[in-house]
Amino acid sequence: MEQEQAVIIEFDYGLDEDESFYDLSDKLRVLVEESGLGEYDGHEMAIDNSDGSFYLYGPDAKKLYEVIKETIEKTPFMNGANVMLRFGPPKVGVKTVSFILNLN
Repeated sequence: MEQEQAVIIEFDYGLDEDESFYDLSDKLRVLVEESGLGEYDGHEMAIDNSDGSFYLYGPDAKKLYEVIKETIEKTPFMNGANVMLRFGPPKVGVKTVSFILNLN
C-alpha cells in the first residue's frame, strides 16, 4: 500500500504534564492501525512541552483525517492546532489543504 499522502498536525501544548499528549498519541495510533487506512508514524514534542506534531501517512489523507477527527476534536489542547492534509508525496507543487482546528 502506498503511503504517499499525509496528515500532519502541529499544535501548541504548554502543559506541565505530558500525560495528555501521550494519551492522544496512543489513541491516534490505535485508530489508524484499526482502520487499516495507513500508519501512525509518531510524534515530536519540544523539550519544554511548548509545542508538538503528529504524523500519519496513508493512501488517502482525507479518509485518514476522518478516522481521527472526532478524537482530536474532543482533546482540549488540540484547539488552535494546524492540520495539514497532503495529497501526494512530499514534493513541491503537491496539493495540500491546511486549516486551524477551532474547538470553541
